[in-house]
Amino acid sequence: MSSKDFKDQENLKISHIGEKKLIKRLLSRSRALQPDSPFFDEFYFKSLSDDAALLNIADNYLVVTSDLLIESSHFPSKMSAYQKGMKVVTVNVSDLAAMGAKPIGFILSLGLPSDLCLKEFDEIMEGVLKACQEYEMGLIGGDTNQSEELILSGTCLGTVNKDKVLMKEGARPGDIVAVTGPLGVAAAGFEVLLYSPPNDDSESNDNKNEKEFEEFTGSLKPTTLELIRKHALQPRARLKEGILLADSGAVTSATDITDGLTSEVGELVEASLDGVGITIFQDMIPIIPEVREVAAVLNKDPLDLALYYGEDFELLLTVREEEFEDLNEEFNLFQVGVVTGSGRMEIVDKDGKTKILEPKGYQHFQ
Repeated sequence: MSSKDFKDQENLKISHIGEKKLIKRLLSRSRALQPDSPFFDEFYFKSLSDDAALLNIADNYLVVTSDLLIESSHFPSKMSAYQKGMKVVTVNVSDLAAMGAKPIGFILSLGLPSDLCLKEFDEIMEGVLKACQEYEMGLIGGDTNQSEELILSGTCLGTVNKDKVLMKEGARPGDIVAVTGPLGVAAAGFEVLLYSPPNDDSESNDNKNEKEFEEFTGSLKPTTLELIRKHALQPRARLKEGILLADSGAVTSATDITDGLTSEVGELVEASLDGVGITIFQDMIPIIPEVREVAAVLNKDPLDLALYYGEDFELLLTVREEEFEDLNEEFNLFQVGVVTGSGRMEIVDKDGKTKILEPKGYQHFQ
C-alpha cells in the first residue's frame, strides 16, 4: 500500500462506506482477531450478509437479531408513542421472518429523555407488549438509561430448524425472484407524512403549514390516505409467511425489504456464488393504484418509491422454478424477476431495454 493509499484509509469516514459495509467490517475483524476461538466453530454460525446470528442448539439454531431506532431518524412526528413501541418489535421480528424463525423472546433497552411524560412512556410500552403478544413471544428483559432523545433498542430471539433456515446465500440461476406483497406503499405513506409545502418566500408558521398539509392530504382519496399511513406508521412483519415458506423447502434464499428492493436484491447477489446475477422486470413490480396516486400528486416516479425507499417489510425470495407455481398458489406471491448467470443486477424496463440496476437504498451514515 502506498503512502497515499494509507493516508486515504486514515481519512475515511463511516459515511464513505455506509451501514452495511460498516457492519461487515466489524464482523470480519471479530473473526480475524479470534481465529482459534472454539466459540465460532462449536456454537456460532453467521454469514456476513445476514441480519441475524445463528447459534447451534442441537437440531436448531437460536436466531439472535438486534435493531436500534432513534427518535430523530426513525419516527415521524405523526407517529404515536404506541406505534413507536410496536415498530421496535416489528423491525426485529422481520429479521426472524426472513430466516424462517419463530420468535421466543424480546429484550428492550430504552434511552429516555428526562422530561418524557409518564403517559407517553406507558403508551410506548403498551405498543411493545401488544406487538409481543401478536408475534406470540414475551418481553423477557431490558434496560433503561437517560438520553437526549428517545432511543429504542430491541433484541429478538427465535429458533429455526437447521435444515429449514433461510439465508441470503443460496440463489441459483433459473430461480424465480418474488416478493410477498406490493412495494412502495410505506414509501408513499412517509412521503405524505413528511410532506413540506413548497417555499414561497413568505413568512411561514405552524398554522400555515398545517393548513397547507391538510389541503395537500385532502387531494388524496380517504381510502388511499388510510392505507398508506397505516403501512408507514404501523408495519407488520411477514412472520407467518416466513415460517411457512421455510417449511416448504422451495425457497433458496430470502431477506426482508427494509432498505428498498434494489438494495436487498444487491444483498442476495453479493451473498451468492460468483457469477450469480438477478434481472428484475419493471412491468412485474407490484405497485398498487394508491402508490401511483400519491406519486402523481407529488410529481414523483412510483417506480422509485418501489425500488429505493424500503420500509415495506415484505419478504424478497428466490424460489426453485419448478416449485414456484405451487408455492404461488398458496402464498399469492408476486414474481418480479429471475436469477441469472450474468453476475450482474439488471432491470428490463417497460420498453424491453435491459439496464444495469444499481443497488441503491436507504443506509444510515450515508
